[in-house]
Amino acid sequence: MTNKVLNFVEKRKESIEKKRRNFERLMFQNVLGCYSMIDNKGAAYPVTLVDISHTGCLFQVPWNVKGDEKMAAGSELTLRMYFTKKSFIPVSVRIKYAKEFIDQNSQTAMQYGCEFDTSTSSFQALSSFIDFLYKFAEHSAVDHGDTKVFFY
Repeated sequence: MTNKVLNFVEKRKESIEKKRRNFERLMFQNVLGCYSMIDNKGAAYPVTLVDISHTGCLFQVPWNVKGDEKMAAGSELTLRMYFTKKSFIPVSVRIKYAKEFIDQNSQTAMQYGCEFDTSTSSFQALSSFIDFLYKFAEHSAVDHGDTKVFFY
C-alpha cells in the first residue's frame, strides 16, 4: 500500500491552470492582437503574447542573433492590447527578464517577461479581461459534440 495521498484541490488547480494557458494561447493567436511600441520613433512592432497574469505577461518577438538588440531588464515600454483592428488598451510594462527561445518550427525568438504598471487607469480594463480568462478556465467545458441543447 502506498503512503501517497492525492490532493484533489491541488490537482484541480493544476487542471484549471493548464486549461487557462491553453485558452490564452488560442485567444492570443486568433482573437487578440498585440503590438508593442519599442522604439523612439513611435513605430509599432508586432509581438506574440504567450502568457498573461494579474501581475505581468510574457511576450516574444522574432530574433536575429546577429543583428537584433535585446531590450534590457528594467526597460519600460507600452504594449498595445488590440481587441479590434483599430482600438486597443495601452498597458505600461517593465521588462524583468529576457531569454532566447526556439519554437517548434525552429524559429528563434526572444521572450520577455514583463511586470504591469497596475497604477495606470487603462490597467483596470485589462485587469477585467485577465479576470475573465481565469474565470473562463475555471468554469468552461469542452464541447465534444455529444451534448444536446435543450433551450432556444
